[in-house]
Amino acid sequence: MKRRSLLALGAGAVAAGLAGCADQDSQDQPDGEESDVRDEPAGERIDYGPDPSQYGELHRPAGATRGVVVVVHGGYWSASYGLELGTPLAEDLARRGWLAWNVEYRRIGAGPGGGGGARATVDDVAAAVAVLRELPDWTDGWPVVGLGHSAGGHLITCVAGLSGNGGLTAVVSQAGVLDLRAAHREGLGGGAVEAFLGHPPGPDDIALDPVQRVPLAIPVTCVHGTADRVVPLTQSTSYVDTARAAGAVAELVEVPGDHFDVIDPTTPAWAEIVTVLATAGR
Repeated sequence: MKRRSLLALGAGAVAAGLAGCADQDSQDQPDGEESDVRDEPAGERIDYGPDPSQYGELHRPAGATRGVVVVVHGGYWSASYGLELGTPLAEDLARRGWLAWNVEYRRIGAGPGGGGGARATVDDVAAAVAVLRELPDWTDGWPVVGLGHSAGGHLITCVAGLSGNGGLTAVVSQAGVLDLRAAHREGLGGGAVEAFLGHPPGPDDIALDPVQRVPLAIPVTCVHGTADRVVPLTQSTSYVDTARAAGAVAELVEVPGDHFDVIDPTTPAWAEIVTVLATAGR
């Protein structure tokens, strides 16, 4: 899907493979940074591990590099969804001068893309971030911003809490699942949290629950659509409130639209995210 993939998530959605909805028609590029938009480069596949899902696609800008954005797709950690969800974002960011690293990882479920879950999946994203420094054109001092949508917001925020964190300088969570206990209580994704962890969230899962890992050493900006019915706005408000109370730098940016407007480069929500990225991690 070129511009937008919609997830229809309800009871039993994880077991059913997360039903998809129709594409949205392409629209004009949003205003915001028109002068920064450059020709679109092709993505280069780079493996960071031996598993078929341990790879990413690197989109280089045509001109000078303003920094790195690590794009982590969502899909409630399900193997039914892959990095194609992040491709339009990576392409748009590269046109705007970013080195965009669109990450795939092992997910939950049988068949292609499976083999992940909880710690293995977080470890994959951490390894994908770390491999950036092996690039021949890597430059120290670049801001490295983790940009994750939905379950991807959860994963990149978890990685930001690890020792060393791969050199991330900021996180931008797009409607991220940042409170696993609340997500489980509310049945988000038809039991996706339990499927991801292998059990209901408990005391042994603190390291995998962003809201319980505050404060982080880097700033986190939570961007969330006010009409989101897939991941409620409370996931972001709860995280930001808890993080600030713990002394962390955290910000909530409410944008118009639903769960998928934040990953559609034609929307005002994406234009707001582009603005956030311009100063994130600097």
